[in-house]
Amino acid sequence: MASGWGWGGLFGGNAAKSKDAPKNAILGLRSTLEMLTKRERHLQNQMEEQDVIARKNVSTNKGVAKAALRRKKNYEHQLEQTSAQMLTVEREISSIETANINKETLDAMKNAQKAMKKIHGGLTIDVVDQTMEDLKEQHAIGDEIAEALTQGSTTAMDEDELDEELAELQQEELDNKMLKTGSVPVSDQIQRLPNVGTGELKGKQQRVEEDDEEEELRKLQAEMAM
Repeated sequence: MASGWGWGGLFGGNAAKSKDAPKNAILGLRSTLEMLTKRERHLQNQMEEQDVIARKNVSTNKGVAKAALRRKKNYEHQLEQTSAQMLTVEREISSIETANINKETLDAMKNAQKAMKKIHGGLTIDVVDQTMEDLKEQHAIGDEIAEALTQGSTTAMDEDELDEELAELQQEELDNKMLKTGSVPVSDQIQRLPNVGTGELKGKQQRVEEDDEEEELRKLQAEMAM
């Protein structure tokens, strides 16, 4: 019959027993180790007692002293055996703990592998590429739909009207500067004017020059008055 301490006995049986087997084995070994530790202390005490008897009778009764030494040697031999047994038990405890840690680690890795496999499922590079292509296609369709919905919602601007309105704004800005700071160089004004007909450009240039002359005249009159 196989021993109950074998690996089959430790990890066999149903799932619950298999899970508790390492813990139960370690508990049993620790109990054995505690018993051996007590035996070790007892043997050490017996050796000390026999040593005291031998020393006490070494001169008066050599027979008693010799018998005490013989018993001491016997206890010493038992102590050596006990120490060796303790080392064996400690080694087995460490081995089971290591094996159990290895098993738990392997089980965790297996669970992680199963989880990854379930997450990925039928996911492949081809599926990912196809999904991205489908997304791009849907985005393009969305842009086309948005463009179609906004067609006709805005009125086309007349470029000539825009140029005319821009010219008026530029002239207003120029007039404001003339009132605040004095004359504005004609060359700067010409560069800011829009590209309109030659007659209109000359007319505006003439008005600027007249305004400049009037401004200079006012300045001269003010200086003479001083």
